[in-house]
Amino acid sequence: MPRSVRVIAVSAALVLAAATPGSAAGSGRPSGAAVDWTTAWATAPAAAVSGVEQGYAGFTIRNVVHTTAGGNKVRIHLSNRFGTAPVRMGHVTVAVSAHAGGRRDGTVDPSDGSAAGPVKDVLFAGATAVTIPAGAEFVSDPVALRVRADADLLVSTWTPEPSGTVTFHPAAMQDSVFSRGPGDHAGDATATAFAEKTSVWHYVSGVDVSGGPGTVVALGDSITDGVTSTYGANRRWTDYLAARLAGDPAPDYGVANSGISGNRVLLDDGFPNYTIYRTFGRSALTRLPQDVLERAGARTVIVFEGINDIQQTPHQDDPGAIIAGLSQISAQAHARGLRVVGATIMAWRGWNSWTPELEKTRQAVNEWIRAGGDGTLQGVADFDAVTRDPADPERLLPAYDSGDHLHPNDAGDLAMAKSVPLSKL
Repeated sequence: MPRSVRVIAVSAALVLAAATPGSAAGSGRPSGAAVDWTTAWATAPAAAVSGVEQGYAGFTIRNVVHTTAGGNKVRIHLSNRFGTAPVRMGHVTVAVSAHAGGRRDGTVDPSDGSAAGPVKDVLFAGATAVTIPAGAEFVSDPVALRVRADADLLVSTWTPEPSGTVTFHPAAMQDSVFSRGPGDHAGDATATAFAEKTSVWHYVSGVDVSGGPGTVVALGDSITDGVTSTYGANRRWTDYLAARLAGDPAPDYGVANSGISGNRVLLDDGFPNYTIYRTFGRSALTRLPQDVLERAGARTVIVFEGINDIQQTPHQDDPGAIIAGLSQISAQAHARGLRVVGATIMAWRGWNSWTPELEKTRQAVNEWIRAGGDGTLQGVADFDAVTRDPADPERLLPAYDSGDHLHPNDAGDLAMAKSVPLSKL
């Protein structure tokens, strides 16, 4: 998908701008039973920030994230997945924001970095500071903090020393804030020190809350990432799904967004010349364990991938190859006790790489998904059927088209969320 991800460059070197399917993963619990931890928010680390080979020494980055579930304790996940050297986290904190962000009732109250209550230290094996090795991802000790669903949290990291490349997610679709330091501002309750904004998330990859019924993980590309949804409003289809769960008798699962703009099922970004700076990321198959299978409380994965295998160069015009990749995602998810819901690939005629031949590939993959994926799928979300134009089914319905004929607008995202079979989650 297009490299239209909004990244704010704040300086030349800184871009801050084996259970049965249906049980909780690896737990053996029956479907619907409570789990120890539920993912309240997540993002998929995509790449290393280009031009920042020595890290952000002295910077305090206050990541603003929006919860889909609540609890009385939290854990923070930090990632150095694309780091070329260890990164020293001198101080990590979490707090409830003084501003709620984009909420399910349609209101938008952007966070400015100020906290509503106490700023809690985040510890790792009891220590305030921790060094994360290159390529590693750490989860914190539990923090006693009352967190509500549909609210903004502030996760702050102070990195006092040079480190190496910085792991980030480019398409946050909302602003976070930061201080250049060098002093530590992770514990600040006010926004005074945080004078600059960024449209990406750095280091933080997940927030878990205590209890809850478990987590639904969305594995996808830029449509799941929400790159054409309203900025700062939390109107991705995954956000609408979380709102739907909250208003339905179905369990109020947490929803973890593991979308990466431009992501493919089979190939890493730039194949065969992949580097850690390629923001479309590693293939869905490669990143599946970290971004899906290891999410806290994971019980179901909604797989919505494949259009980039078809439309990006090199084009994959063999539906069998894409189907084989999707089948392997299902097999690995089942081996970890997760259910799998397959989502059909949406219409895309009008996009610059569309051809009749590639359209046949999409249709063949969708036929396999609708038929249950040869028994590998526990449910189907027919995103294609609910967003296409009945008068021209190779195109998105104009009311759902963001304007580029590939990505949906907010109304399209809502229609997608409404088509997810809640009973299959």
